[in-house]
Amino acid sequence: MTTFDEREAAFESKFAHDEKMQFIARMRRNRFMAVWASTLKGETVEQARKYGQELVHTDLQNVSEDDVVEAVKGYLGDLADEAKIREKMAELLVEAKEQVMAEAED
Repeated sequence: MTTFDEREAAFESKFAHDEKMQFIARMRRNRFMAVWASTLKGETVEQARKYGQELVHTDLQNVSEDDVVEAVKGYLGDLADEAKIREKMAELLVEAKEQVMAEAED
């Protein structure tokens, strides 16, 4: 294998790893969003888990933040507007990425 081939393989491997970490962080963020939304609604932990599964499923089907925002917006009704939901999603994505990276280092 030439140096170029080795570098290409390493780049592809890193890209695949980075994509996997992004995916894991996004799914974790969705579960965090479900806990946040359920807390706003005063729901139980079990209800938060169930809603978390729904959000993960929504994101897997449509891989779009807009779809997740719309799902949470519909779930919360008047309890939070779109701007607040997007702000919380960004905050929780940072937290999810930090956790995923910390776990990857272990």
